[in-house]
Amino acid sequence: MPATLTARDVTVVRGPLVVLDAISFTAAPGHRWGLVGPNGVGKSTLLGALAGSVALERGTVARMPPAATVGHLLQEPERRTGETVRSFLGRRTGTTDAQAELDAATVALAEGASGADDRYSTRSTAGWRSAPDVDARIGEVWAELGLDPALLDQEVGSLSGGEAARCGLAALLLSRFDVYLLDEPTNDLDLDSLDRLERWISRLDAAVVLVSHDRTFLANVVTHVLELDEFTHRGAVYAGGWQAYRDERETARRHAWERFEDYDTKRSGLASRVQREREWASQGVSKVDKSGENDKHIRNFRVNQTEQLAARTARSERALARLEAVEKPREPWQLRLDIGSPGRSGEIVARLDRAVVDRGGFRLGPVDLTVGYGERIAIVGPNGAGKSTLIRTILGRDPLTSGERWFGPGVVVGELTQLRGQLRGDGSFLDEFLGATGMTLPEARTLLAKFGLVGEHVERPTQSLSPGERTRAVLALFSAKGANCLVLDEPTNHLDLPAIEQLEAALEAFEGTVVLVSHDRALLDQVRLTRTLHVSNGVVSEGDAGGLL
Repeated sequence: MPATLTARDVTVVRGPLVVLDAISFTAAPGHRWGLVGPNGVGKSTLLGALAGSVALERGTVARMPPAATVGHLLQEPERRTGETVRSFLGRRTGTTDAQAELDAATVALAEGASGADDRYSTRSTAGWRSAPDVDARIGEVWAELGLDPALLDQEVGSLSGGEAARCGLAALLLSRFDVYLLDEPTNDLDLDSLDRLERWISRLDAAVVLVSHDRTFLANVVTHVLELDEFTHRGAVYAGGWQAYRDERETARRHAWERFEDYDTKRSGLASRVQREREWASQGVSKVDKSGENDKHIRNFRVNQTEQLAARTARSERALARLEAVEKPREPWQLRLDIGSPGRSGEIVARLDRAVVDRGGFRLGPVDLTVGYGERIAIVGPNGAGKSTLIRTILGRDPLTSGERWFGPGVVVGELTQLRGQLRGDGSFLDEFLGATGMTLPEARTLLAKFGLVGEHVERPTQSLSPGERTRAVLALFSAKGANCLVLDEPTNHLDLPAIEQLEAALEAFEGTVVLVSHDRALLDQVRLTRTLHVSNGVVSEGDAGGLL
């Protein structure tokens, strides 16, 4: 049923910190809101507040009608030990709880319990009746996504990254909430799955509030944008879609600087005038006192001139006091990624000759590939096709079943894996970073600050870092240790939009070799590439740098 979610003055406080301050907006049927802002600004917190799982300091979140169902799909869904995929789907779609509520309401109605009529009426609305429908639709959705029906009875923890991503997408396609709150729904999806997700969201009549750092996805989907400010913790509302938001924001920022510069020019001019007139008035008084002039007319004329200067100074001081202050626009933190190079490697970075790798029931190859110094190679293909296996094969991480592999001398690899596994120890992040880099404490703190890792971030256990913080931590390692060959597997996952743009700039300036796996269409379009490798069902074929999608 059509439903509206309205937030009025939503404020969330944690200890002394104001996370969200007086956020107000309305998500009506057909609205698709994009929540944007740097990592840590409170986007996921706001989704939790809208879902009712985060307590408010003040403000309200109202559903209309009150019985409307709200689906809150988390950025990193909990994987419960022993939970099968079928049970996972029931939990993620809300149908397990909905069916239990409907069964309980039916029993209460049969027993004639007080209020049972209203309870059953609420639970039997379209949003609650979808539970029995899920099993009937699983087969269709499963086939559409190319998933093996046998996966339904496997434990979620046994799935590959690609399988887990598509199961998460299946949960979305199967769900029938009245309002959707989606936290990073595009993470780990391949290009085909991204297209399906976009089409599904665009066809929804329900209100949608989502967080994503995929610029192409945002451009294709959102109708409204709510930008959270990292300094004021307030929200700015933009209507008209993604491009309208970017245009309006740029115009607003330009006008803010123009207003400040106009104010600063007036303030500086008035301050200089006041200072100058004070000096003239003071000099005038001193000259009158020291002149020894006996002619009273001349003396009175000079005193009058001095008094006029004093009056002019007072007027200038009042004008300065009345000038309405305009605060200087604050510049947000930006990731400044400078990847140092230990020097170039040889002309050949790596070579595979008829290389074959077998992993379980999956086979990659045979692959013939030569990676030359300075090449910029994109590896694309659907989830589960073998892209990460190809990277591990190039780097010598997976043993060859047959064929040959050669790795060039002088190659220093900076690798960003999907799991960001370089830093995952039990100790403090700062201690682990010091051990990995050999830097002094002041050097490490200075470098980490450039990546937004300061204060309590660096003192926390490494395991407690958020996905975005882990990504920036690995990028900081690149900067500290240097590399002449970057191997990046989904580098934009969990980075915010400004950081992604800085990563693009760093890759453009990097002079070494780049091997890039990504489903970020905007990144693939922006980064300069020399060729593209397409991977499908373990078969590697080569194309040019165009036609990525």
